[in-house]
Amino acid sequence: MPNPTRIEINCATGVESIIELTDAEVAEMEAAATIAEEKRQEAEAAKAAKAASAASAVAKLEAIGLTAEEIAALRG
Repeated sequence: MPNPTRIEINCATGVESIIELTDAEVAEMEAAATIAEEKRQEAEAAKAAKAASAASAVAKLEAIGLTAEEIAALRG
């Protein structure tokens, strides 16, 4: 299977060239995609942890007798 391609346009002449990516460029793209996916998963985990902390805090506030309105007022 051939490697993906890129298009280069010479702005001075307007000539378009379709160039096959090298194996090194493909490997670089794959590495960048892997890093991006890891960062996305880390951000998703952090968001889930924050939501869990917020839910825990609300449950604790409810346990000491605060109403939903009072809890909402604390959240701002």
